[in-house]
Amino acid sequence: MEKKILYMVLPCYNEEEVLEEASRQIKEKMLDLMKRELISEKSRVCLVNDGSKDKTWDMIQALHEECPEIFSGICLSRNKGHQNAVLAGMLTCKDYSDYVISMDADLQDDINAIDEMVIKYNEGADVVYGVRSARTTDTFFKRFTAEGFYRVMNAMGVESVFNHADFRLMSKRALEGLSQFKEVNLFLRGLVPMVGYTTAIVTYERKERFAGESKYPLRKMISFAWEGITSLSTKPITMISTMGFVVILISIIMIIYALVSFFTGNSVPGWASIMASIWFIGGLLLLSIGIVGQYVGKIYMETKARPRYIIKDFLNEDK
Repeated sequence: MEKKILYMVLPCYNEEEVLEEASRQIKEKMLDLMKRELISEKSRVCLVNDGSKDKTWDMIQALHEECPEIFSGICLSRNKGHQNAVLAGMLTCKDYSDYVISMDADLQDDINAIDEMVIKYNEGADVVYGVRSARTTDTFFKRFTAEGFYRVMNAMGVESVFNHADFRLMSKRALEGLSQFKEVNLFLRGLVPMVGYTTAIVTYERKERFAGESKYPLRKMISFAWEGITSLSTKPITMISTMGFVVILISIIMIIYALVSFFTGNSVPGWASIMASIWFIGGLLLLSIGIVGQYVGKIYMETKARPRYIIKDFLNEDK
């Protein structure tokens, strides 16, 4: 069987503390896969610099100069965010490979799961998801919010794989399909399942971050979840319509109650109830306008059709 070319894509933003160890481990893994003839000797590790402010790009350049047969690099013109960096790496590397595996550079994803991903690909899978088998290393708060994230996404109609982040394998034709999605507002965890083709799952234990700080604190996770919901689902707008209908029904009931009270002589001026109603309806209106505004803002950004990323430099021996 002909050995296929694998490109590993690792988005990097201020990863100088972990990059040396990550590159060492991933290099060993690639050489081992080549030795076992699971992948071609033309396979590479592509490190994507997402506008880092530290020495990350200098380290990527040094790795390429020292070992061009393993390491290649992409430098984006500015910081465009994790999802855009992943997409930039995958879509660039698809032209040089048969399939691509994306993973974060923080060594939390288990590189030993790559072996099984490659096997699943050779068995015919176009997309292989790396899925966490458990969250035993997480705090209760982290576990609660992370699992809640996936449940909310699914409840809002966003198709996603539970406990899957951005550790995945995609074949060339799956990447060709992904390249046809032109959204500026990216949420790859929701877009990739929409591509279709044969899928498989590989489970693994996620580790603690090797060094440095997480790039996804709670504030960013909430923003990320909202980005995914509003990019791929219209359910919030449907919910607004439903809430409006419910409020109208309540208002009709209250009007009937007020009229009956008036004609039976039991009406008493109720300042508190009136104020509560005004505040409730006012808050509901503001919330509704805000949610609709989010969608209008996204339409505004999509119609501009700005580039999702711009590649400043691409280091690759085979280009």
